Amino acid sequence: MKLVTWNTQWCCGLDGVVSPARIVDGARSLAGEGGLDALCLQEIAQGYPDMPGAPGDQPAELAALLPGYRVFFGAAVDEFDAQGRRQRFGNLIATRLPVLQVEHHRLPWPADAGVRSMPRLCTVVTLRDPQLGALRVMTTHLEYYSPRQRMAQARALHALHAEACERAAAPPAEDDSRSPFQTKAHAPHAILCGDFNLEASEPEYAVIQAPNQPAAVSQQAQAAIKTKANPLCDAWPLVHGQAPHAPTFRLFDRTYGPDPVACDFCFVSASLAGRVRALRVDGETRVSDHQPVLLVLD
Repeated sequence: MKLVTWNTQWCCGLDGVVSPARIVDGARSLAGEGGLDALCLQEIAQGYPDMPGAPGDQPAELAALLPGYRVFFGAAVDEFDAQGRRQRFGNLIATRLPVLQVEHHRLPWPADAGVRSMPRLCTVVTLRDPQLGALRVMTTHLEYYSPRQRMAQARALHALHAEACERAAAPPAEDDSRSPFQTKAHAPHAILCGDFNLEASEPEYAVIQAPNQPAAVSQQAQAAIKTKANPLCDAWPLVHGQAPHAPTFRLFDRTYGPDPVACDFCFVSASLAGRVRALRVDGETRVSDHQPVLLVLD
């Protein structure tokens, strides 16, 4: 399975050109032979004609550029301007694998007076991979300016994964009613990727990977959950050992700081750690202010 995650800066390159086609071409090139199974994009825009490059309807453009893929857009920001035009901004997941369910989880946005910020979201698409079975692909983009909000969001991501693992270990009653109560796919396997706006040395990085703590459930369920502990772990050291993370931001544009940093990560559940075969950053492309990251699972 090949997955690419990329903060696209609303598909705006360092040359000022807005082009979803260049993003798709870059992701396909990074994936190489066999192509992409999943594409996770952050900072996708719909509307906002006054932003640089006038983004347009990027979810529709990306869907047209990806025949054979199902495209799911999660709008963290969904608002109307003074002229009544709808404006949306958020995450997008495209996949050619069978889809079982889709979720959009609003992340915490605690008050932080005087600090610039916007709403954040985690989009989750549960896929069925022919080798791995049910697999949650989660993509997100955490707050840049507010450490307080970013920590709250990191804790929420940890809780989302822990809760999903608990349901997989102690699932609800089976239901064949063909109603909204019908049986769902509860997948312990997960990939969490995106732009986390933090470095590996920061406390939020450890919070995301903390051990799962079972909730207050029955003793039988708690025993099942404990035997299936499945925390998230950064895929980079699984492939590269102690080597520093390859930078994914500020390689060519130093608007937001003097030095390149790694802030775009792929975390995998412990159940997938042994299947990670490659993790690679494209350090050459300039069609966004971030670099894309390729994750390959066996």
